[in-house]
Amino acid sequence: MSAPLPISVVVVAKNEARNLPRCLASVQGWVAEIVLVLNDTTDASESIAAKFGARIEHRPWRGYRDTKNAALALAAHNWVLSLDADEEVSPALRADITAFIGDLDQFSGARFPRKVWFIDRWITHGDWYPDYSLRLFRRDHARWGGDEFVHEKIECDGPVATLRGDLHHYSFPTLASHVAKINPFADLFVRQQQARGKKFSLAAAIVRPGWRFFRAYVIKRGFLDGYPGFYIAWATAFSAFVRYSRLWEEENRKEPLPGTDEH
Repeated sequence: MSAPLPISVVVVAKNEARNLPRCLASVQGWVAEIVLVLNDTTDASESIAAKFGARIEHRPWRGYRDTKNAALALAAHNWVLSLDADEEVSPALRADITAFIGDLDQFSGARFPRKVWFIDRWITHGDWYPDYSLRLFRRDHARWGGDEFVHEKIECDGPVATLRGDLHHYSFPTLASHVAKINPFADLFVRQQQARGKKFSLAAAIVRPGWRFFRAYVIKRGFLDGYPGFYIAWATAFSAFVRYSRLWEEENRKEPLPGTDEH
């Protein structure tokens, strides 16, 4: 058996007992270290992670960006593979990472496509694929940046390689779980826009949903993913419409005046 790669896998999770076995099994045995950072967890995540030899740490939740940066500081190795609990390193990606180790001195990080399993198939077109994600990086050349609330991303100083193997993503176990995310993301959108001093735009509320559908379904060939591809394109458009509508609501909501009615 070959020696483990000099990589720390870092996972931040809360109540992910359902997903952790698949995630941790995909990296067990071929990386030098697995660090699981739990926040306010009440399920069996800790005992499950222990079976995979993970080092378990507890940290308070400080938002996606700041919590992930705090987790990075716990890694023993400079090269870090950052995973979410609902992700899995595919055999092809593992092989690519193993081959990439020979080029560590030439790069500061590596990105690879992320592929989502949705309802009955892997989604390989539209807005959801290839969704290149920079998740393997040198800790001394990279840091989680981006928005404080959501859409955090690695900011890497130096050349980044592109690997071909897929990172598997099991983000939505049911269609209902996807629908349930529309309002929370709309909440975050409103907070972002308000923090940036942005106002509601009727033109954006009309044009952007239509564009999002056309881009996902036609330009990015979402139609090749069958009915799930059709659903994803429409749901993406509807989500955009909800976000702008929520912003309008925040700017215009009023309480009815006493003693008035619709007549």
